[in-house]
Amino acid sequence: MSATPLLELRGIDKSFGPVQVLRDVALTAHAGEVTALVGDNGAGKSTLVKCISGIYSTDAGEFRFDGQPVSINSPRDAAALGIEVVYQDLALCDNLDIVQNMFLGREKRNGIVLDEPTMEQMAAETLAGLSVRTVKSLRQHVSSLSGGQRQTVAIAKAVLWNSRLVVLDEPTAALGVAQTAQVLELVRRLADNGLAVVLISHNMNDVFAVSDRIAALYLGQMVAQVKTTDITHSQIVELITAGRSGGLGIAADATPANGNGSAPAAPSTGGTR
Repeated sequence: MSATPLLELRGIDKSFGPVQVLRDVALTAHAGEVTALVGDNGAGKSTLVKCISGIYSTDAGEFRFDGQPVSINSPRDAAALGIEVVYQDLALCDNLDIVQNMFLGREKRNGIVLDEPTMEQMAAETLAGLSVRTVKSLRQHVSSLSGGQRQTVAIAKAVLWNSRLVVLDEPTAALGVAQTAQVLELVRRLADNGLAVVLISHNMNDVFAVSDRIAALYLGQMVAQVKTTDITHSQIVELITAGRSGGLGIAADATPANGNGSAPAAPSTGGTR
């Protein structure tokens, strides 16, 4: 692992009108590591991911990618850097097959016709490189795939384009035990192949199973980012629900204020994740 983070965020602020969703957020993600991003509903996880992917612009702060300052003003900017996001809805088309889904919007052409052999070969090589063996045919319609197989296709689609950072939003949320194990193996394999992975999850068992570092958001603030081996399950739960645990997180007399400047009595349970 390089000492320089692949992605480094410093002092990120984001507000929607009078509501400040992110406040002075810092985050690092290293190549070859899985960084788990955890937090309660309303902590700002989804907003932070949309800032990283260029969907939202930030109000303040600095982005650095591979040690260099960068500007991410659109999803196209993020994709050009090698940042891909797999959202919970997966953005797959049930009526298309696996190859068509993986190249949707980025089709290869041979003159005026689609270059089907090249696309099929590239799809097969990507799945083979991730050691995916659960897909019987690349020409299966996505509608015929299981939840775990769909997640696999969405992840393979993200890494097909020479991506360097992959953000996964709750990849195991709707999966059974066996399918969850398959997806977690794939997540770990991405990091082992040298990619930086940011994993958003509410499942602490998944987080501790695959992550190298854990970053905890509380009411729009990054209260801790630590090595997974240096923290316990109960400490993470305390950081998520109270913003502090022992010597970690915000000080007891420094509870973050909400958009109106007053300190909330309890973590938000709804709204922007």
